[in-house]
Amino acid sequence: MKITFISEPQKKDVLIPLFSGGDFGAAASFLKSNYLDDVLSEFKADKGAFQIVYESGRRYFLMGLGKKADFDSIYKTARQFSVKQKSQLKSQLNILSAHLKENADSVTEALLNGLITGTYQIGVWKSDEPEAHPFDSDDAEIFVVSASKDKKKMNALAERATIIAESQIRVMDLVNTPGNVKTPAYIAQRAADAAEQFGFKATIFSDDAIWENKLLALAAVNRGSEESAQFIILEYEPESVKNPVTVGLVGKGVTYDTGGLSIKPSASMSYMKSDMAGAAAVLGAFEAAVRLKLPVKLIAAIPVTDNLVDALSIKPGDIINSHSGKTIEVLDTDAEGRLILADGLSYLIQNFKPDHVIDMATLTGATVRMLGKHAGGLFANNESLANGLEEAGHESGEKLWRLPLWEQYADDLKSDTADVKNLSRSPVAGAIFAAKFLETFIHDHPSWAHLDIAGMCFGDTEFGKDKNSTGYGVRLIVQFLSALSAK
Repeated sequence: MKITFISEPQKKDVLIPLFSGGDFGAAASFLKSNYLDDVLSEFKADKGAFQIVYESGRRYFLMGLGKKADFDSIYKTARQFSVKQKSQLKSQLNILSAHLKENADSVTEALLNGLITGTYQIGVWKSDEPEAHPFDSDDAEIFVVSASKDKKKMNALAERATIIAESQIRVMDLVNTPGNVKTPAYIAQRAADAAEQFGFKATIFSDDAIWENKLLALAAVNRGSEESAQFIILEYEPESVKNPVTVGLVGKGVTYDTGGLSIKPSASMSYMKSDMAGAAAVLGAFEAAVRLKLPVKLIAAIPVTDNLVDALSIKPGDIINSHSGKTIEVLDTDAEGRLILADGLSYLIQNFKPDHVIDMATLTGATVRMLGKHAGGLFANNESLANGLEEAGHESGEKLWRLPLWEQYADDLKSDTADVKNLSRSPVAGAIFAAKFLETFIHDHPSWAHLDIAGMCFGDTEFGKDKNSTGYGVRLIVQFLSALSAK
């Protein structure tokens, strides 16, 4: 798809985004349409409201954004429009932004991001090939009717929106891929292919290399699987940047989670193909940051395995070792994500010594029960890092809410037989105990954050009737890295 910024609309259909209570007359005046002026006076512009107006052979799509909507709300409204109005759309479309008086750039980026992400097709496994989206073709073009004269800035905005949207689509596709296809080796190959395509380095450990590099907690979780675990390391260093800030990313990659011997209820187990959404978000954000040439040095560690039931599976009560050398009493084999993250964090910190470390994981149902579907949980041992991530959440619309890491919570993780146990026996504060467990393996790193995104990365969307991937995390991390590099 091509995006072009113009000052007057082409003789194509026009999408008109409108905030409720805004100056609708400005849009009608710009389009020189008295008829449209009358129609707009009756349009409420509530969030998600759509109306098609026909005049002189042209269609006007009125899109309601509600009152002062944030980036995510605008993005989701545009994405919903792109999905649900697919049959009405043509391959070329004007977007009117010249009438917007406040935050025109941010609104435009959110609209473009949503329209492009809306081209994603969830039904790739059906025998009948899904109908192509009009915007998903070589001749597709969006003309943004803008009041800005800064073409360089607007072109950069379009590139950012496009790259982030494409990365989100890749994340959604990966998360939605069924577990029988999405083996650990499958994800490792996707990472290797992305490295070759976008120009960064990928190193992958499997089989004996897992043991040789002392990734012992990952190996323990993998014992019940017929597929070898994979440990993916990604590296990117920006060109012509002296002493760039180094950020380490760690993503939980459990390709399918039965809970192991502590088996999950069957009713929702089919959703457990999504338990690698943290890994997917890290991979997607890494790709986007590289393509945007952000002046930040990036390292990612992605431990990948499934968690299945087998005679060789680890058992509740087992004691396992880890990359850090600390022993772990496994009280619950369904608390496996924190085990593989422990190795990922320890390996990355000891071998690369990044300035900041961020891990992302679908770690606990406790976070979902606490925050619902509107924010991920944020735990951090550094105020500046926490503030930067919170701000990035608000700017990107992928919100985070900070939770405590007080030392009092560590007492519940003390084990009689090992250095630490992987679960507290307390029925409350599960998300916090999980974060405190991870903190045990960061080697006293002074700037670490844990993002529990269990409630954010998989849910109800317009792409299908059942729960599916949201693509959460890409915009958040890219926004954080962009702000960090600007400083």
